[in-house]
Amino acid sequence: MASIPKSLVTGRTVIVQADTEFGTVDFLGAVRQRNWRAVVGIKNSRLLHDGRKLKDLPGNAKRGLQVYLKDMDYPLTISWFWLKRADNKRELRFVASTHPYSGVYLIRLGRKRWAIEGFFKTAKHQFGLHCFGQSTKIGVYRWLILSLIAYLLAHLWLPEIMAVI
Repeated sequence: MASIPKSLVTGRTVIVQADTEFGTVDFLGAVRQRNWRAVVGIKNSRLLHDGRKLKDLPGNAKRGLQVYLKDMDYPLTISWFWLKRADNKRELRFVASTHPYSGVYLIRLGRKRWAIEGFFKTAKHQFGLHCFGQSTKIGVYRWLILSLIAYLLAHLWLPEIMAVI
């Protein structure tokens, strides 16, 4: 995040979308310090300030609820949805934001995020990108093709995302 040019973000609302591994106190703090907004996946086993687990919320709470996670001194807005997996099983996914978005909007961002992640997982395993390490000629070609696809997807979806903001 520190290497992003200031001219790229000046005068804009920056939303950092990240996978569950980035839902740490340090990462969220770094995003907030830059006055950006984070939308990240959160593990369902994360503890709330009162000792309950996040997965205990959906039964009696509404989406878009602001909660304090353990070891955090600022609230996160939490929402959740059921993600349909390839084997037709459903998995409970949580999305958290440092900005008080509505629960419906967080679900929309979360679903888009996991759709992109699913595409990259499929691309890595179907094309062997998970084990090439750019050490062969064919590996470099695969990397270039994947990079081109990522670039095109980002530029095709960017107007849609900016229209929502």
